[in-house]
Amino acid sequence: MTIAMMFLKLLGGLALFMAGMERTSDGIQKAAGERLQNTLNFMTKNSVMGVMSGALVTVAVQSSSATTVMLITFVNAGLLTLKQGIGVIMGANIGTTLTGWIIAGVGIAKFSIAAMAVPLFGAGFFMSGAKRRSESFRSYGQALMGLALIFLGLDFIGAAIPRPSPEVLLFLQRFSGMGFIAIALAVVAGAVFTILVHASSATMAVVIAMAAQGLIAFELAAALTLGANIGTTIDAFLASISAGASTNAKRAAWAHILFNVLGTVWVIIIFKPFINLVNYVVPGELSPSNMGMHIAMLHTLFNSLNTVALLPFVSQYTNFLCRLIPEKPGESELRAIYLPKTLMDTPELSLLQARKEIGDMAALARSMFSRIRGDFEADPMDFATEIDWFTAKENYADIMYEELSKFLLAVSNSDLSDKTRMRVGIKLRIVSELENITDECLSLALLLKKKSSKGLVFESESFLGLKPLSDHVEEFLAFVADRLHRGITEIELSMASEMENEIDEDKRRLKKLARQRLKEGADVRAELLYIDFVRHMEKIGDYAYAIAGELRNFPSR
Repeated sequence: MTIAMMFLKLLGGLALFMAGMERTSDGIQKAAGERLQNTLNFMTKNSVMGVMSGALVTVAVQSSSATTVMLITFVNAGLLTLKQGIGVIMGANIGTTLTGWIIAGVGIAKFSIAAMAVPLFGAGFFMSGAKRRSESFRSYGQALMGLALIFLGLDFIGAAIPRPSPEVLLFLQRFSGMGFIAIALAVVAGAVFTILVHASSATMAVVIAMAAQGLIAFELAAALTLGANIGTTIDAFLASISAGASTNAKRAAWAHILFNVLGTVWVIIIFKPFINLVNYVVPGELSPSNMGMHIAMLHTLFNSLNTVALLPFVSQYTNFLCRLIPEKPGESELRAIYLPKTLMDTPELSLLQARKEIGDMAALARSMFSRIRGDFEADPMDFATEIDWFTAKENYADIMYEELSKFLLAVSNSDLSDKTRMRVGIKLRIVSELENITDECLSLALLLKKKSSKGLVFESESFLGLKPLSDHVEEFLAFVADRLHRGITEIELSMASEMENEIDEDKRRLKKLARQRLKEGADVRAELLYIDFVRHMEKIGDYAYAIAGELRNFPSR
């Protein structure tokens, strides 16, 4: 076998392996996107839960890079705090060690696994094409096809590695004799190779294959594995420097980088004792036949011990990162819409990026209405400043509406399941209704300013009459805001209908009272403005009911 042919076969095996990883990840995320979101939400309790969640998600998607990039986008969107994110990073490092155990367990250099891959691919193909089955079933079929490609890739990688000749062994022995320099060079080589292929799992596959063939000693294989842990942080770094990345997103990326780099440094310092620990834990004498088990154990011990060492100091680590990467002046006040400029690999998880922004938009609408209530009960000292506040908030709501709409439309153009496509449409309409509510709040503020500038006075009965209406509207806004991300039941929709009916009844009652006051000689301009005020407030109730209707259409998970 020529060197060129060996290189091409190795490249082809790597391509199959990485394509399989991507297909498996996409299939599982499409089938269980919502459940993965719930797993990520579970991490909010404490750092230990964060470690567990990061490990579980990484095991599911078979990519620590994918988990870390998801994490950074969630931190960027404000869905997770930096402290929660650090726990997920540590868990992702533990979860990714499963790939090494799979490779070692399959035995990349022991027998051909193509026989396993073919039936797996066939089963996955027929599952993915089963039109009468659920979309989740078909997505799991795609994941199974990806698993088959992973096995085929491993088989090709194993076949591409030649049996060592005496000359090669002599060269490797001379290289191995360079001591610390050899270890340092191997760490760098492992990092560079992982950066180039964007997958530490692919590096692990090649390292285990070479070690099992006797091409490299265990010490060099261990150093290459440590280097792969550094190289895998490149995706997190790239995600943190993308347009729109917040300071916390950069901190999360550096939390990952420093965690892996510092962990590698201390292991290199005590390299010999650490290697002896691995050899002690793995039963049997070190030999090519069990080399894969030793490498997988080293990978697991490395990430597990790093996690155990840092976990008690997560708060201090978070504070250190905050000092290392300080927030830009005014960033918290001038927070941008934290939506990624490009979609994530799996559109289902891209929707989570919009989730917090929609929740923030609902909170903004509620805060504007709450302030209107306060202004109605007691005229502000400076109406110009008050109108400036409402205008700024409404302009911000317009920006949110525009950015969210563009983002959701981009998601809708992706390859989506029917349920997810329905959710996208519902979110688009909800965002539109929320923007309408902020428009009405600004209109109400302008009416109050007009009342003040014209010197109009509402009778005491008018103030008392508006209180039940504003209470009902505020209650309705809280009702829909609390259910934005889960939908509502038929019973809850009936409750929403009752709230809407109460608001409509309030409007009819107040307009009737206003007309009665007009007949009795009340100020025409004041009463007409009052009717306008009631009308705009009732329209907010209409928009809230429209949101409730959309939430009822949320597809079941």
